[in-house]
Amino acid sequence: MRKTMSNEKLIQIKTAGFILKPDSPEIKPLYEKIKAQFEAKGIDVMLSEKSARMIGLNGMPFEVMCAKADFLVSLGGDGTLLSLVRRSYGYHKPVVGINAGNLGFLADITLDDVDAFLGRLLSGEYRIDDRMMIKGYIAKRSGEKKEFIAFNDVVITSPEPSKMVKVNASIGGERFNSYTGDGLIISTPTGSTAYNLSAGGPIVYPLTQAFIITPVLAHSLANQRPLVVPADFSIELDAEKYRAIASIDGQEVYELEEGDVLYIAGAKKGAKLIHRMEHNYFSVLREKLHWGDRNW
Repeated sequence: MRKTMSNEKLIQIKTAGFILKPDSPEIKPLYEKIKAQFEAKGIDVMLSEKSARMIGLNGMPFEVMCAKADFLVSLGGDGTLLSLVRRSYGYHKPVVGINAGNLGFLADITLDDVDAFLGRLLSGEYRIDDRMMIKGYIAKRSGEKKEFIAFNDVVITSPEPSKMVKVNASIGGERFNSYTGDGLIISTPTGSTAYNLSAGGPIVYPLTQAFIITPVLAHSLANQRPLVVPADFSIELDAEKYRAIASIDGQEVYELEEGDVLYIAGAKKGAKLIHRMEHNYFSVLREKLHWGDRNW
């Protein structure tokens, strides 16, 4: 099922909360230039404490910034935006990505576009896309429960390079496959252009509500094909015999021991991404993946 683009708009556009690409103090002049552009349009700018320390300025606690801001801004690449979406999920604030490098799948406002984008934002010429997110938890054999939220994917692999894992997968409590190989990816449509794509999984339109289940270097080709299932299904995974880890968006890692079960479901609320009205996903695919480029 694909969600149609919503007509949702920001309640007000007075305050923006910023985070910056981590470990990049050289981004300070760029941030100051963009901050001045926001303020020239009457939008106050707040900077998260961690980002502020990195460039020698004062900031505010991330949670306070999320609570006070009308919308949030990541200045960096897709990884910076990914982190911001996950960390701010509980506040459900719309997020816009300003790309400080190459064109991203998520952070699609270029540095040259900032001023024009702000003008369109203030005149209502933008859209807010609702992207599916994963909400899950790991039920430890000890009885402990570890909850997590993911925007791109959950990946089960071995903690040791070149070691295989065996992952048993069930839907609604019914076993449907056992995957033996280098790992298993459970991706959202947004994450379908990340590790899933590298592993040979399909690209899925980002407003679709579905899970993409893709094995990584499967040891058997007979029954180890990518699978797309509706987002209202719940998926249970457990690692058998081998040590394994679960990586959440490549930013959080949990150990999976035999007897632990990882549960995955679609989150009740998605991520809200602000885009230019004319933003076209297929144009981004064409540029990023060089579709139709005879010289590639």
